[in-house]
Amino acid sequence: MGQTQPTERSEQLDVKVIQDMYRKFVRECPSGLLFLHEFKRFFGVAATGEASEYAEGMFRAFDKNGDNTIDFLEFVAALNLVFRGDLDHKLRWSFKVYDKDGNGSVDRNELWSIIDSIFRINKISQANSDNEELTVDEVVDRILAAVDKDGDGTVSMEEFIQGAQQDPWLLKMLKLDMNPARWVMDQRRKSAHF
Repeated sequence: MGQTQPTERSEQLDVKVIQDMYRKFVRECPSGLLFLHEFKRFFGVAATGEASEYAEGMFRAFDKNGDNTIDFLEFVAALNLVFRGDLDHKLRWSFKVYDKDGNGSVDRNELWSIIDSIFRINKISQANSDNEELTVDEVVDRILAAVDKDGDGTVSMEEFIQGAQQDPWLLKMLKLDMNPARWVMDQRRKSAHF
């Protein structure tokens, strides 16, 4: 009792949404592949600027097979994760955004780059629980001190996920406080392409 079963109507609605997305995707990307510059245009992001690095990180995380393109299946899988994924999956996705070189760990420079992008996108500094404003360097130092358990100067995916799950402030920062679902929706509203 209290649980709802998916109805045929809700499943059809999902299929209708996917079909609509596919039509728009094919219209924008007749080749069936979305390249980085098209991805940015798709979401109304300038080639450079505050949102550019963040969009590049999202693109890399969406590009599951690493071929520098996003096909429709990768696109739908990524959006499904962003909108419906559980915390563990969202953290794994966030880790891939932070891991710019794809080597399986996040170093100080990668962490700094994404946090800086988030700060520039938000146009305000993040604040800790005492409402004290923190700089990008302070945020990066705090994250590394909390999650780099083996002290090697890098954060593994396991350290990243464990740290985020154990500390609400870290969770907020590592989940890319610039929530991917919110970012996608904001960019979608700004863009006539999607």
